[in-house]
Amino acid sequence: MPSFDVVSEVDMQELRNAVDQTKREVENRYDFKGSPADVEQSEAELTLFGASEFQVDQVMDILTQKLAKRGIDVGCLESGKLEEGGGKARRVVTIRQGIDQDLARKIIRLVKDSKLKVQASIQGDKVRITGKKRDDLQEAIALLRKAELDLPLQYNNFRD
Repeated sequence: MPSFDVVSEVDMQELRNAVDQTKREVENRYDFKGSPADVEQSEAELTLFGASEFQVDQVMDILTQKLAKRGIDVGCLESGKLEEGGGKARRVVTIRQGIDQDLARKIIRLVKDSKLKVQASIQGDKVRITGKKRDDLQEAIALLRKAELDLPLQYNNFRD
């Protein structure tokens, strides 16, 4: 029976490459000379440093440009609060991966309400959609692409 998985994943190698490119650009830019502007990565968290809120925002802009060039959807970034003190500022940005239970239920409800001849089920942090015809599955993908969900989705493991 044909099926595919709806997931939300970030390629960690591409993320690491984008962070390295951002670091290089921050080191070489004239307006950042002598400032504590930097980006650090620890697993699925990025920490942006700067002398002020403006510099942290500038580093964030550079990072989002590098991520977009590398094919990572910036919708998976969740910015934390800005922490200022001691002449420095920092912001923690979390990389969201996986589909949580609430979003999975929302996806299943969306598929069921569409009256397509497919079934959706939660499989851990992904949603598996199965159907008898390949065309029905493609319609389900089109439906999910049109839906305004707050997390970027990918469709993989398509089996005929």
